Amino acid sequence: MVSIQTLADVEAVESQPYASVVCESSAYALIANAARRFPGRDAFRYLPNGDVATPARRVAYSELVTNINRAANLFGAMGVGPDDAVAILAPNMPETHYALWGAQVAGRACPINYLLQPDHIASLLDASKAKILVALGPNDELNLWPTVEKVRALRDLPVLQIRATVGAALDAPGVAVFQDEMARQASALDPGLTPTRGQSAGASLDRIAACFHTGGTTGAPKLALLTHVNEVHTSSLAPLFYGFDENTVEVNGFPLFHVAGAFVYGLSVLSVGGTQILPTLGGMRNAVFVKNYWKFCEREQVTALACVPTVLSTLLSLPVDADVTTVKVAYTGGSPLPGELAAQFERHLGIPVRNILGMTESAGLVCIEPAASPRVPGSVGLRLPFTQVRVVGWRDGAPAFDEPCATGETGMVVIRGPHVSPGYSDPQRNRGMFELVPNSLPNSPPGAQAGGHWLISGDLGHIDAQGRLHITGRAKDVIIRGSHNIDPALVEEVFLAHPAVALCAVVAEPDAYAGELPVAFVTLKPGMVADVQSLLNDIAPKVYERPAVPKRVTLIDTMPMTAVGKIFKPALRLKAIEVKLAEVLEGAAPGRAIRVDGEERPGALVAVIRISGEESEAVRSTVRQRLAAISVAHELFFD
Repeated sequence: MVSIQTLADVEAVESQPYASVVCESSAYALIANAARRFPGRDAFRYLPNGDVATPARRVAYSELVTNINRAANLFGAMGVGPDDAVAILAPNMPETHYALWGAQVAGRACPINYLLQPDHIASLLDASKAKILVALGPNDELNLWPTVEKVRALRDLPVLQIRATVGAALDAPGVAVFQDEMARQASALDPGLTPTRGQSAGASLDRIAACFHTGGTTGAPKLALLTHVNEVHTSSLAPLFYGFDENTVEVNGFPLFHVAGAFVYGLSVLSVGGTQILPTLGGMRNAVFVKNYWKFCEREQVTALACVPTVLSTLLSLPVDADVTTVKVAYTGGSPLPGELAAQFERHLGIPVRNILGMTESAGLVCIEPAASPRVPGSVGLRLPFTQVRVVGWRDGAPAFDEPCATGETGMVVIRGPHVSPGYSDPQRNRGMFELVPNSLPNSPPGAQAGGHWLISGDLGHIDAQGRLHITGRAKDVIIRGSHNIDPALVEEVFLAHPAVALCAVVAEPDAYAGELPVAFVTLKPGMVADVQSLLNDIAPKVYERPAVPKRVTLIDTMPMTAVGKIFKPALRLKAIEVKLAEVLEGAAPGRAIRVDGEERPGALVAVIRISGEESEAVRSTVRQRLAAISVAHELFFD
């Protein structure tokens, strides 16, 4: 297998015909090819619970393909066609894979975050044109069924329950069981569904294979459409950077409703015949599994870890109570990788850490740090072959494609290539994310495919002389304090170097004079004690510039996280707004209680102010005057 280490290696791959490098054209074809080569190898080892004494459930590649065939046949028999979706509400377990890849043969897959509210899930069913819902049935570890019942009350469509088969799992009465219904189907793919070079009969290579939810948990549904080519492009090329092959054994703790679980660390491993460890229904939320993480690595002879930076931090705090010498690399992504965290992990465990950059709209990958090359702090690696990754000017809130940035110059990162989504299910959401520009842009890399639209990442960064991309911040995360643009990641790095700090997030607090001020939210390592003032005194001299020193530091027990373990900064921005406005409004209504609640609304953060007692124009006027210079939308209520 070719191993990519440098930009020259990327360009060498691009010197070959595209079809000779990316040889298949659907996820099904990739998996089926691996099954032909390695029919008896383990595709999955599913851990029923976090007890090391409990054996893993093994699924060979031959069994995987058979069950994908049965799932596709089942969905086809239930009327699913190329424009219909199978919605999936289940964790990363073998049956979810059968549903995910089988749905893409019969029609489209729409895996959904099961932590969303029922009404939001229902809206995603509408947006995806879901014809069937496959959901995890009742069980005592991850009981999603109450949510499923609420969704069923909102939307009437056929439901198949996945029997959990662990713990006190009980079938929900009156609902067909996915495993039982699959067992009634033929083990070979129905001739009407048989893919030719990865295509369903009569379908084109750019047929939509899946829709993935993106863009947060509030507001109108936002589904990124992914084609078969999008998925295969990233999943076929990623192993060239990872150094993965059929001997790879990877812990994949990402959910399958996230492109990292499905493609970045999922289909990419399946494409080469490697093995994925699927850690219980709860994944990385299973405390017993996490406690025994290193023991499982020894037992299963794990060679690679896949995790977000916050999980790296958790693993760093665990005692190494097993032999982990088989682990050759830890790949991370999903949120910025603090250089100090990576350095500590490497020093303490001797496991190299490598970074990636990905987006849902690019089938999970943009750049990858090669495993066979040294880690470069701040880098997210090299672009995928046959793609363009450019840095251009950022003017009036939009990319200036006619202003390409020089080497090392910071600008907006934009992407184009076979992995870029055709857009969202609602085309009106495409504006500001996808843009068609002339193909004759200067400095296009050799071999890169010029067709298609550009994806605007929202990331600020630069490309160094070796072709590595460095992300320096998110355009929306930059804190503007007067005339200073503050990169929160650089401040967070200083906090994370402190021996007592486990996690840190720096966000903007509104300010009447400066516009915005940086504030830090911090969680401490287990057993560590630190007060706010001493912590601030320790880190202030090390922050890169004086205006970037946080105005305040707040210690919190638990950092708000997304379902895949990324720090959820909108929740912290809301908290910062609540604290600031409560401070500004203190005494504005003598003798009355004032409460400030931050709310995330579509396109804005809003402060909802509630003042006890009868409505008073004098109090309303005082509130209006005190908040006049603070750029936060607010609503005032008396009760």
